[in-house]
Order: sequence, then C-alpha cells, then structure tokens
Amino acid sequence: MNNANMMSKTAEIAAPLPEKVTLPVLGAAMHAEDLPAHLAWLVDGARDLEIQDAITPELLDGDWQARARQINEILQPYPGRVGIHGPFLSLTLMAQDPQIRAVVQARLLRALDFAEAIGATHMVTHSPFDFFGHPMVVHAPAHGLAEQIDLVAATLEPVLPKLEQIDCTLVIETIRDRHPRPLLTLLDTIDAPCVRMSIDVGHVYIGHLLGGPTPDQWVYEAGPRLAHVHLQDTDGDLDRHWPPGMGEINWEAFFGALNTLPVRPRLIIELVDVAQLPRAAEWLTARGLAR
Repeated sequence: MNNANMMSKTAEIAAPLPEKVTLPVLGAAMHAEDLPAHLAWLVDGARDLEIQDAITPELLDGDWQARARQINEILQPYPGRVGIHGPFLSLTLMAQDPQIRAVVQARLLRALDFAEAIGATHMVTHSPFDFFGHPMVVHAPAHGLAEQIDLVAATLEPVLPKLEQIDCTLVIETIRDRHPRPLLTLLDTIDAPCVRMSIDVGHVYIGHLLGGPTPDQWVYEAGPRLAHVHLQDTDGDLDRHWPPGMGEINWEAFFGALNTLPVRPRLIIELVDVAQLPRAAEWLTARGLAR
C-alpha cells in the first residue's frame, strides 16, 4: 500500500534538528486529571504532552466530547505539542477476523475524533508483533510476516485518510517486539508519512534481556522513522514504568543514539506514578541528557 502522496504539514512529527544542536526537550504522558499538578512545568518548557484518557473504552463509549472540552480549557493557551495514547485494550492491528478488525477500526477512528477535538498531532498505538521464535531468527516473510503486514494494512485502510485529514501521525509503539526489522518492514510497506515508529525504552530493554538488541541499537536501526519515545526505566523483571535512574537502562547510550538522528522524536516520560515526574525530569537534566 503506497501512500507516499499523503503529505501534511504535521505528518513528520519528529522535528528536524536546529543548526545549533541543543539538548532535547522532555515531555510527559498523563491523564487529564493530572494536568493541573504539572501544567506549569509543561507550559514553561513548551513541552510535548501525551493525554492518555483515550486508552479506556469507557471514555470512547461515553461523553468524550466533554472530556475534550475539559482538556482544552486546562491547556488554553498551550505552547507545546499535544498527542494522545490511543486504545489498545483487547485490540490488535493484526486482526484476521473481519468482524474483530471492524471493532479495532471503530476504536481507532473514535480515538482520532477525540484527538481532533483537542488538536492532537500524534496518536500512540501498539505494535502487533509477537514472534513465537528465537530473537536471533529474523521474523521474515517466510515465517508469516508478509501475511501479518497485509492484515495490518487492511486494518489501517480507513484510518490513514483520517490521520491525513486531521494532520495527526500514528506512532506504533514497541511492545513485545524482539527485533526492529518486522516493524520497520511494516512502515516501509505502508509507506505513509503519517505512520512512524515509537520506542518504549523499558519494553525494548526487557526484549534485550531475552536476546534482542539494546535500546540504543533500536534507535540506530529506526533512524529518521523514529518519531516518538516513551521514557521509562525497569529492572527487566516487569514493565515497571519507573523514573529513569531507578532501573538498569543505560540512558547515556540511549540519548547518545538519539543525538545521532537527523530528527528529534517526541520524548514522553511515561510513569506508573505520575507524581514522580519531577524526579524523572530532574534525573535526566542533572546528567546533561535533556532539558
């Protein structure tokens, strides 16, 4: 599916680097109820913000318009870029059953209605790849990858025009991915500027302990197709979503890889306890990795 002609002014959400390279700016993910506590920090830094309310089916089936109005009232005026985390509970982009695929499409389109209502220019969705094999065995067309990509393309067929219409980019987040190649092959096949990669650093670190590449190597492999990052730390035993510095991730190596890119992905601190956001930001800024 070639959608190379689907260009928009905000499709490339990873901003080009300025001539004089400066430290990357940290953003954060949170629900609407957490905005007042962190609004000053977000506004002062014109930071990227990710609203996570649209994850839940209760919002999408309820009065999401009222929630959007509430968010707009809190954020006006807001100098930074806004995105959302889209729905993923019980959903997969790789649905083979046409009726299940229709449900996934409906959820994504409703979430994009919510995104449009708050002026969001990115939406996170989850990678569908969960290869039942050794990480050193590349998930390739001979192992079913081509058929899986066809299923994802079918799921996204009505979603891509909506993304283009509202100037929003779908960023596909690494979840159980053990190797970058399947997700990159998916992006190359869809070939739409409104679909890019998102790396969750904690997720790929757990994958590394199971035989996959290190988090920094994921960045090198993704290159300019990387538009979004979830910053969270872990010890590798569980998906902790701890503040950076609490776990085992080599953050110097990860940010060093980010600094080689020709673009700046949105850097979203995503914590299980949003109250620890100041601690997370201070740890990274104190080490000269971001601001």
